[in-house]
Amino acid sequence: MASLATHLSGFILFFPVGLRRLLASSSLYLHNPSHFRSKLWYFSYPKWKTLDLYALLIALPIFSFAESFLFFSFSGHPTYKFSFFQQSLAILAFWVLTILIIVREHVGTASFVDESFVFLFGGVVFLVEYSVIGKGVSGIAGSVYGFLGGLTLVCACACIYLAVKPSAFFADFLLSSGLVFKGTWLLQVGFSFYTDVFGLKGCGKVTFLGPQKESIDVQCDLDEDSLRAVALMQFLFTVHVIGVMVLAIGMFGVLAGNRNLRCGEARGPLLDEVESASFQMRAHQELEIE
Repeated sequence: MASLATHLSGFILFFPVGLRRLLASSSLYLHNPSHFRSKLWYFSYPKWKTLDLYALLIALPIFSFAESFLFFSFSGHPTYKFSFFQQSLAILAFWVLTILIIVREHVGTASFVDESFVFLFGGVVFLVEYSVIGKGVSGIAGSVYGFLGGLTLVCACACIYLAVKPSAFFADFLLSSGLVFKGTWLLQVGFSFYTDVFGLKGCGKVTFLGPQKESIDVQCDLDEDSLRAVALMQFLFTVHVIGVMVLAIGMFGVLAGNRNLRCGEARGPLLDEVESASFQMRAHQELEIE
């Protein structure tokens, strides 16, 4: 949360991953709802085409290093300075999660890394992220980052539930939508708090408060400007809620009505697993009849 670039990076990380997961999980569920099982990552076929996952494997350590660099170079109050180090550790935890997903996928069932464990670890990582969101932030900015913390808790709960019950499509749907929402909200906060063109009327960009610079917030000229800024950000959050819901439900409806738009139905390991499960179920039923 140090600059517009940081928020753009968060948008680039969360939004495409959530949108792709939403598309893939909905396609898999619609193909055979009774045999749906959530995946750690919905790989393309062949797997080397899953460039987004390997891009995260490279990008996350870079982002973590950038936060660490800010920690060592920042000369402000220790409370806010230490938040950079905490954010660096949170990003590093997401990098470890990415490694676990790749190991699990390539080693398969012979791996010591259990799929439920990776989902559980993902929930813990989101909880770690939640613990560092809003550190050293107060006032209007604190309440806005509080919304982001709530979205992170939703993702954490969805991961933990999938660790217990991977067949729960609604949890996967909630996780995917939460990732999309986190991406769009990070972009909104970045433009509202760190730019002059899209900034809040009567308020400046995020600045330090107090002579000792213990926290940051948006400085407004008048109390009316501050109240208007709070109301506007709450309204924008509601707009994002509606927008993400329309996107998620609309995408599910379009996929339900047009099979050709579903990913992973013509070929690939996802469809193979579903068809294998269906074949085994039919064979078992035929044996029982005989």
